[in-house]
Order: sequence, then structure tokens, then C-alpha cells
Amino acid sequence: MSDESPAHLDGVAACVFDAYGTLFDFASAAARVAELPADRRAAVTALWRDKQLQYAWLRTLQGRYVDFRQVTADALAYALESLGLEDAGLAERLMALYLELDPFPEAPETLRALRARGFRTAILSNGTPAMLEGLVARAGLDGAFDAILSADAVGAFKTDPRVYQSALDALALPAQAIVFVSSNGWDAYGASDFGMRVVWCNRTRQRRERLPGAPDFEVATLADLPRLLPPSPGVTNSR
Repeated sequence: MSDESPAHLDGVAACVFDAYGTLFDFASAAARVAELPADRRAAVTALWRDKQLQYAWLRTLQGRYVDFRQVTADALAYALESLGLEDAGLAERLMALYLELDPFPEAPETLRALRARGFRTAILSNGTPAMLEGLVARAGLDGAFDAILSADAVGAFKTDPRVYQSALDALALPAQAIVFVSSNGWDAYGASDFGMRVVWCNRTRQRRERLPGAPDFEVATLADLPRLLPPSPGVTNSR
């Protein structure tokens, strides 16, 4: 968090959320596979996630885009092979569960509270539209978002500035009128460097990144977000 952060995020009109790790628990896929021992579930989740992010970043750098479902499947294949767990049935089961991730417990109520106060809400994620819409529907969050935005629309993954720009374009708001919320430090710093206001939902007490940008606030749970916002939305400047 910046040492010069204001007490509140005045002028914010919309809250834009990352999906994986922020609204939805990516660890819940492996956690629901009974045939995986608990210690193996943690190992699969960690390596799967690490390779998923690496492949997304590297493909963006290489200009070799494939959608996030393919990236996720490729990362899972790498993780299972590395851990000696190669099994077509297991891979199929884990991929199916990744499309049915559980929301974090406080996410639905946080979204309801924000919308009740008049804030616009959106998802901005690397996930494909079908992946994101499926998660939202399964969680009973239909109608909780003004927009569900995918990096697929620009053919690149976060932290490519074009992805963050797509949120400004979709909501027709300047960067300073949007608070971006992510549990991923690299994403929080990337959005801040782009120009958005940022709340880093640091669920796992990650260390601060040594990257351009700095989140305006750091919280441990989405339930802490509403108190950082003004009573009602507003816009202080225009693009």
C-alpha cells in the first residue's frame, strides 16, 4: 500500500474485480477431488497456478495467444506430469472442477452491499467469457455485475495495458473512477501502474511486489472493501 494513500477512495464510481483468487477460490478444484491426499492437493494447486500464470505471461510476451482455458489445461498437464500424477481421468476431473470453483464466502454479500449503494460492478479476468459466465451462474451471482470482461477480447493477458483499458472502455469511465480489486499482487501493481485505484485483497499475506505501481489499500478480505468507499459513487475527473 502506498504510504501516501488517502483515508477513502473518493470519486470512485465502479468496482472491478479480478476473478481467480479474488472472487473465486482456485484451490477449491483440487480440494474436491477425494482421491488426491490433502498434501498432494496443495502441491497440485500451487504448481498448476504457477504454470498457468507463467504460460499466460509468456504467451503474451511471445504474441502466441491461446485462450485461458487452453492455458489452464496446459498448465495442469505440466503439473500432473511433474508430480507423477499423470492420469487422463484425473486431468478431466480437475478441469471440470476448475469451471465450478467456489466463491469466497464473503464475495456475494460484498457485491450486494456495493450495488445497494449504487456502485457499478464488473469482472475483469484472464478467463474466457464462457468460463466466467459459468462461475457467476453457478455461484448464483447472475445480475451482480454490470459487465463480465475477458482478456480474450484483446488477445492478451494481464498485465498487458490493453486488458485494463478494456474496462475503461466498457464502463465509459476514467481510470481514477474505477477501483480495481485483486488478490494477486502482480495484478494489483499492474492495475495501479496503469492508473486505476487499487485495493489489494492480500488473503495469503504475500510480500509487497518490487514492481511499478502501488495499491492504494491492502485488505485481508473482500468484506473490508465497502468501508474504503464513499457512501455513494461519484466521478472526480474525465478521460
